[in-house]
Amino acid sequence: MKTHPRKVAILTAGGLAPCLSAAVGELLSQYTEASPDTEILCYRSGYKGLLLGDSIQVTESMRGHAGILRRYGGSPIGNSRVRLTNVDDCVKRGLVKKGQDPRAIAARQLKKDKIDVLHTIGGDDTNTAAADLAAWLKKNKYDLNVIGLPKTIDNDISPVRQSLGAWTAAEQGARFFQNVVSEHGASSRTLIVHEIMGRHSGWLTAATTREYQRFVEGGLFIPALGHREESWAVHGVYLPEMEVDIHAEADRLRRVMDTLGNVNIFVSEGACVDAVIAEMTARGEHVDLDPFGHVRLDKVNVGAWFGKRFAAMIGADKVLVQKSGYFARSAPANDADMVLISRCVEHAIECAFRGESGLIGEDEEQSNHLRAIELSRIKGGKHFDTHTRWFQELLVRTGQKPGRPRRGR
Repeated sequence: MKTHPRKVAILTAGGLAPCLSAAVGELLSQYTEASPDTEILCYRSGYKGLLLGDSIQVTESMRGHAGILRRYGGSPIGNSRVRLTNVDDCVKRGLVKKGQDPRAIAARQLKKDKIDVLHTIGGDDTNTAAADLAAWLKKNKYDLNVIGLPKTIDNDISPVRQSLGAWTAAEQGARFFQNVVSEHGASSRTLIVHEIMGRHSGWLTAATTREYQRFVEGGLFIPALGHREESWAVHGVYLPEMEVDIHAEADRLRRVMDTLGNVNIFVSEGACVDAVIAEMTARGEHVDLDPFGHVRLDKVNVGAWFGKRFAAMIGADKVLVQKSGYFARSAPANDADMVLISRCVEHAIECAFRGESGLIGEDEEQSNHLRAIELSRIKGGKHFDTHTRWFQELLVRTGQKPGRPRRGR
């Protein structure tokens, strides 16, 4: 027997991904169709809004126009990177007072708002934080169903087969480079480094390269005019999961540069990051961490490191480092992602009716079945399998030898 929840809350958290706006819109639309009497509240800026009691009561008019959100990227209700278990950071931000437990403050707000179901749209940090909050509430005699939707352009949530927004991010990253690559003709011996998001996982870099190569291989060129497919192609791909022999790659890329007069490489922001950090530490530089204890990769600048290393070794006259991350992650969801978002939201609401908690996704450990994956099983940092056939074929097309996976991966 189905029991419709009286009141649900929605929050989006972490970085942006091309699914947040669409997922919020789908939740509003599908709840309106399946359970129009269920009240909906949205917390502004993720857990920040929950701690501050800053929320939006969804009206009938908002429900009626929810479909508009599918056209946009970003999140209409705002995001933030707040970790409920990082008490010092919450105090520093003014979200709680010294001596207060952020989980207790969040629980008090959920009780005050009479929330039956909390829908979290975010990555592993967002959903494991929600699981911790639900366990804390249950221990304190308050039952709350937490139903998450997996958002990350890195596609690195285990055991979720495909996270929402990742397909769009790859497509948009390829679109970004379709314009940037034209710069190879603006100067002689140009090295273009395309840095792509991906701390632990190279999936997004690999998928972006695949999408971009499809564009190149499907194009028309005039070689006799100097307009060659080879100059537009990708000549090297470097992921966190790969061992990179800089000197061997430089020798290979030098030959490409001598032949074509330009080199294009795609680099994950987490590729060779240990080497970069080691160099920074040796110079006495401080390595900044975020509230989750992760190295701030925007301060590390792996793309610039690759550009600097390769420039001298391959004889580049000009180095151009371009990052597609903010462009890609801020896009509206494409058709493929919209289908997945709609399926996941539909299942999320069914779980809400059954009183079932979990992260909605295709469970890789259960035959890719779409289900509410137990929150205790959710982990981040899932590595991309570089032995995947399409990626190995991609490396061959770039002229790279299929390299060894990094030790310990």
